[in-house]
Amino acid sequence: MRSAGDPSRSGYESTASRTGGAESAVLALDIGGTKLAVGVVTADGRVHGLIIEPTRRWEGPDAVIARLFDLGDRAVVAAGLGRPVSAVGISCGGPLDSVTGVLISPPHLPGWVDVPLGEMARDRFGVPAYLENDATAAALGEHRFGAARGLRTMIYLTISTGVGGGAVIDGALHRGAAGNGGELGHLMVRPGGRACTCGRHGCLEAYVSGTNIAARAADGVGAGRRTSLSAVDPLTAADVAAAATAGDAFARAIWDETTQVLGQALTDLVNVFEPEMVVLGGGVTRSGAMLLDPVAEIVARDAMPPAAKAARVVLTRLGDVVCVVGAGVVALDALAAAEVDHA
Repeated sequence: MRSAGDPSRSGYESTASRTGGAESAVLALDIGGTKLAVGVVTADGRVHGLIIEPTRRWEGPDAVIARLFDLGDRAVVAAGLGRPVSAVGISCGGPLDSVTGVLISPPHLPGWVDVPLGEMARDRFGVPAYLENDATAAALGEHRFGAARGLRTMIYLTISTGVGGGAVIDGALHRGAAGNGGELGHLMVRPGGRACTCGRHGCLEAYVSGTNIAARAADGVGAGRRTSLSAVDPLTAADVAAAATAGDAFARAIWDETTQVLGQALTDLVNVFEPEMVVLGGGVTRSGAMLLDPVAEIVARDAMPPAAKAARVVLTRLGDVVCVVGAGVVALDALAAAEVDHA
């Protein structure tokens, strides 16, 4: 991970030894399609002064980024640590260029094209700024301080407005040749199927993201399906889960397709990477066992041995702050690496 405008960094490993000293504190900014989350992260993985507000992405990049940076100022004050932050870590969905700190064209943020977010943050806060894909950062955070702490190989999948992913392989964060590796939400699960924001048809995201769970239900309502969801507007994935739990047959069918598709995709990932753990995060995972149990059952049943026995499928331990923690770890690691480089 490199600071915007800083060519000295070529990458980092996901190891605890790379985290900055005990006094290090960084500002972490997470930009989601639904919410903005900011906080100050210290080297022990704790989040101080956490603030979460709606993204309101329809306002466009200038207005959203101005609010994001104002939230950052507020978070530093609310953290009350009595010292300035040493860097800014930013997590956002890609595609992005983590070397230059530029958001290229994230599908969940329409109109955000070639936004120099890293440079903007560096100029605004006066410290180095580091940009990383949100799910990749979350994988790093979950590996360092969450459910996968201490494991050698793990996969993280966020199921929220969209679907993203990240992986730690043999102890090192996988980033890919251009820094956008781990786009697990764009695995092809139904060739020729539902349209995806990436431009293809049949991606995992087009079926299991919160947005598309709701959209599939809305399609059925529009087609005249008998369901209690007809009285709900606007529909959300949480509404579908609640109706399924209450015995609505149509909602149950939507939910069953969701867990089936997700379970099949995770089975493929387990077969490819043979991880010790698969961690699921994002808003849709608030459904808890209703999502986790059938997905884990599919993986245990269908993954090839011995991978099926090795991989545990669990929910995030860091919860709603996983991307904030991940963005913080990205910045802490970069600072620690810079100290080593200059030693």
